[in-house]
Amino acid sequence: MKNIALILSIFFLLNANLTDKTDREITGKVSDLSTNKALENVIVKAKGTKISTKTNKKGIYKIKINKNTKKLIFIYPRYASKILNLTESNTLNVKLSRHVLKEDTEADDEVSHIGRAENEKSIKKGLYIKKRDYRKRREYNKVYHNTEEYDVINENEFKAVINDPLSTFSVDVDKASYSNTRRFLNQNQLPPKGAVRIEEMINYFNYDYKQPKKKDPFSVALEMGSCPWNPKHQLIHIGLQGKTLDVQKTPASNLVFLIDVSGSMSSANKLPLLKKSFEILMEKLRSKDRVAIVVYAGAAGLVLKSTSCEFKQKIINAFNKLQSGGSTAGGAGINLAYKIAKENFIKGGNNRVILATDGDFNVGQSSNSSLVSMIEEKRKDGIYLTVLGFGMGNYKDSKMEQLSNAGNGNYAYIDNILEAKKVLGKELWGTLYTIAKDVKIQIEFNPGLVKAYRLVGYENRLLNKEDFNDDKKDAGEIGAGHTVTALYEIIPASSNEKVKGVDELEYQKNKIIKSSNLMTLKLRYKKPDGDKSILIKQHVKSKNIKSKNLTNNYLFSAAVAEFGMLLRDSKFKANATFEHVINLANESKGEDKEGYRAEFVRLVKIAKLLKK
Repeated sequence: MKNIALILSIFFLLNANLTDKTDREITGKVSDLSTNKALENVIVKAKGTKISTKTNKKGIYKIKINKNTKKLIFIYPRYASKILNLTESNTLNVKLSRHVLKEDTEADDEVSHIGRAENEKSIKKGLYIKKRDYRKRREYNKVYHNTEEYDVINENEFKAVINDPLSTFSVDVDKASYSNTRRFLNQNQLPPKGAVRIEEMINYFNYDYKQPKKKDPFSVALEMGSCPWNPKHQLIHIGLQGKTLDVQKTPASNLVFLIDVSGSMSSANKLPLLKKSFEILMEKLRSKDRVAIVVYAGAAGLVLKSTSCEFKQKIINAFNKLQSGGSTAGGAGINLAYKIAKENFIKGGNNRVILATDGDFNVGQSSNSSLVSMIEEKRKDGIYLTVLGFGMGNYKDSKMEQLSNAGNGNYAYIDNILEAKKVLGKELWGTLYTIAKDVKIQIEFNPGLVKAYRLVGYENRLLNKEDFNDDKKDAGEIGAGHTVTALYEIIPASSNEKVKGVDELEYQKNKIIKSSNLMTLKLRYKKPDGDKSILIKQHVKSKNIKSKNLTNNYLFSAAVAEFGMLLRDSKFKANATFEHVINLANESKGEDKEGYRAEFVRLVKIAKLLKK
């Protein structure tokens, strides 16, 4: 009996050592990111163990884990798997999103293993996909949409000058739309219509405008000619050229990098590309500049306190140690980044938060409206915001554009290392150093010469006519050396074309004053540290606008606008064709040292084939 008892004791002792000890219970709810609907039968697994459970009908799970477990894995058919780091809290709520599967994520082996063990039927249907089974990945991608988000763009209509003579908008130097559109086309896909913001596509390219000679921080160039896609109309080209500054003479910069290190940033075109991009930026910064690094995933934290760029390698090393994992608490990260920027504020310097993310915030303060309101409040401290977008599949373009607009900043999309070199190398100081803020344009057209007008693009930058004189109304910024281009398509007063209008008023009459002026152009701007706007006013006659021997600036910007209308299938595209865009762009490429305009022609050719 003693021998049997001893054997049983040894057996139970060994069995206890082989079994996972459960020292802690984690609970939470799993729901759909877009709809907040509870997800039933989500597999929740303790990473590195055999312990797992599933969510109930209300999306609730309970899992007992051992004290050495650091991560939980959440797996659900047709949704992005997530691996989240555990904190001291015993509650972990999770939101999963539908997605296009990426190559080899950390969860792939777990998906494959659990799929085989728990649901052979699901494997046959392709819901669980084995690692490196790229054929099935492609089949999956065709069936299930991604979760990228773009705002709906309602194109500007023609407005009758007799009723609406004033056109008012905020300048825009964002360029994200073009590089994001390029990403789609390079993957042999047409971009969503909401991704095509024509003003950003036009302003992606630099134009050869003259440097300002007066005290104003920018010059104004005007041209007018026959509209390339509708010869019955005319096209007015307005170009602003920001003053170029000597880099060594620009004030010191206080930069706080706010880096998204959540699980959604793990793929090669996100955090790894961001690290390479950061090294390009560091080459350009000077010893008097300072850098701090804040990260956010499930929570936000300070990785590197504000450090002089005299110690560049220390900064780069801190950046290269970053790893992705967890959910995305964007609001907490933004709060901390602005706090660090304020603590290290350089009076008269360039104080800026640089947010790098795919925009997929899903924890804490994450709605567009709440984040925008928060950033609008933060900009009162004189701290600007630059947003750098990365990645695909769950990219939130609409959120990031709104954040940059609210933060007196700019927005770029980094689709490859060459774009990183362009944005953070070649155009760095234009991106970082603002020479004029709250820049607004207002044009009054003369109804004696112009029947109707249409602003091409800038739909989300329109202002009320009263906003032009309201110094409290936020508008766009112009950086050192930046160019801003805007196009108006106009219908001459002599045209028989009908334009939408209203009935004649009974209590007041419109009286047209005879004038040789085509329009009055007004601009308002503030100095970077100013609160009161400065007015520039110019009466423009038709003969004052360059209309003969049109420049490459005019012709190429018109080609880009025409391309944007074709991609959007605009009702105003008239006679536009891809072939015409190609011919016009080739005609106006100019010197094209960096090859950006030649690349544009290649993208138009791709789109032409995809549209067939």
